[in-house]
Amino acid sequence: MFIFPIFVKILNNFIIMCMKNNLTKYSMLLLSLAVVLVTSCTSYKKVPYLQNSKDFESVVSQATVSEPVILPYDMLTITVVSTQDLKAAMSFNLIMPADNSVLKNLTSQPTLQNYIVDSKGCVNLPNVGEIHLAGKTISEAEALVLDKVKSAFAVPPTVTVRFVDYKISVLGEVTAPGTYTIKNGKVNVLQALSLARDLTIYGERSNVKIIREDATGGLNVYEVDLNDVNLLNSPYYYLQQNDVVYVTPNKAKSRNSDIGSSTSLWFSGTSVAISLISLLFNILN
Repeated sequence: MFIFPIFVKILNNFIIMCMKNNLTKYSMLLLSLAVVLVTSCTSYKKVPYLQNSKDFESVVSQATVSEPVILPYDMLTITVVSTQDLKAAMSFNLIMPADNSVLKNLTSQPTLQNYIVDSKGCVNLPNVGEIHLAGKTISEAEALVLDKVKSAFAVPPTVTVRFVDYKISVLGEVTAPGTYTIKNGKVNVLQALSLARDLTIYGERSNVKIIREDATGGLNVYEVDLNDVNLLNSPYYYLQQNDVVYVTPNKAKSRNSDIGSSTSLWFSGTSVAISLISLLFNILN
């Protein structure tokens, strides 16, 4: 913090003045202690994660991975596969337009297009029409699509629904804020922070906010404490699709943001004043 060297300089000049004027050793000790206190930026006890972990050595984490919920504007892949009726299966898949000569080549694999869930929470499945998927988990969406298409098959096909862009965002007092894509759809808050290269020294570890959108578009804010091992049992330990993790700045960062050029000039002026007082004492003595 840029303000601390100014404090140190002021106190150092004052200590020299005290020494030249034979102040007691107790006064010197207090002034030295003040230097240590001023130059201490952050309390150590506020920095380590999961501090009370020794009390929970034998406890298995109770946090559960919540299956992601589909929301409007999510991007999905939906595939219907049947080894017994390939033609019927392909009629329910959204295939990217291609050259007919390519489609005739039996060795080529058709390219499937992605579905974007519209503002109403629906996708338009070929030969089925609109299906409302918003608010449903992946397994619920697969069951719904299967129910819509199974009448066209002698043996029920396999339906697979996957997120194309399962992502979370991390911002605030972290080293590398940004939006990160999660390939396997499973990520906890500590892993998210590691993707952002951890908190800065100014991050408030006891009050990390998680902003989560529900199926209706509403936003909810939850708080977790990285210092407390009970984080591992929190229902918000595992993140969901589109979650935003925000690390608030601590009080030290807030104080620094209030310090402008006028404050720096004030401290510089104080340092000069103390130096002049020291000089006057030397002249008068």
